[in-house]
Amino acid sequence: MSANISSPRLNRIDIARGLALIAMAIYHTGWDLEFFGYMDAGTTAHGGWKLFARLIASSFLILVGFSLYLAHGKAIRWHSFGKRLAMIAIAAAAITSLTYYTSPDSFIFFGILHQIALASVLALLFLRLPAVLILVVALLIFIAPDYARADFFNAPLLGFIGLGTITPLSNDYVPLFPWFSAVLTGIALAKLCQTFNLSAWLQSSAKEAQIAKPLTFIGKHSLAFYLIHQPVLMAIIYGITFIVSPAGPERAFVQACQTNCALEGDQQLCAQFCACVTDDLQNKKIARKIYNGAITEELNQSLQESAQLCSVNMLPKAE
Repeated sequence: MSANISSPRLNRIDIARGLALIAMAIYHTGWDLEFFGYMDAGTTAHGGWKLFARLIASSFLILVGFSLYLAHGKAIRWHSFGKRLAMIAIAAAAITSLTYYTSPDSFIFFGILHQIALASVLALLFLRLPAVLILVVALLIFIAPDYARADFFNAPLLGFIGLGTITPLSNDYVPLFPWFSAVLTGIALAKLCQTFNLSAWLQSSAKEAQIAKPLTFIGKHSLAFYLIHQPVLMAIIYGITFIVSPAGPERAFVQACQTNCALEGDQQLCAQFCACVTDDLQNKKIARKIYNGAITEELNQSLQESAQLCSVNMLPKAE
């Protein structure tokens, strides 16, 4: 087998990883602004924001596969591999624990770090396979959710697979299918770079390396950046709330109502419906409790009654 393409260090990979992490931070800034009420509820889960998030995750996982082959394409260096895997696994467990404490209804049980940890182990089975075969397997994994879903995979312990008929509620869900396909694609691309002697293109010039030094630094310390950037962003935006107040609870409730309603109905009708629900809750003098999230069984029943009443009121009147 030819020499491992990881020597000398191909720092354009670090630059690309740094760019992906900056893009991730931009997306998380939008998510945080939404969380604090500066953006409409559901904004980052739809449209361009959703596409942006998927492109970021795909590029990051492709780089994971690419880097894995750079490091272990010639021979698996078990010590460095085990050390890196342990760090990622510990970080993933910490993310799960923290999010379970802060948001138990949507905690991260299999996010991008969990995907990287599992994918890194599974990817070892593909390092010696031809690039074309790896790409074929990647394609099959990518399309599997469209053809292989089954109720069997809805079991909580099988949620990480991604073939269930019900998508689990989680703030960051990156299951094995289809996302492992991105890691395999990265491995295949690295093998093709080796086959066609493109490794020199991945080494930046001295001038480029100097200009991109911040991105290179971030790329080399990707795990630390990932773990640190979100708490920092949250702290900054929380501080901003003392200077510029976000949308009030009532507005946030109405926005969330309209966003959910618009998924299945006309926006104008949804605006009227949500205004009706808000007025009815205020008349019952329970609006403030619901806006603040203090949902009890009794309050939830009242909310459902208001929604049903407004739905009936929205029906066309007989001539």
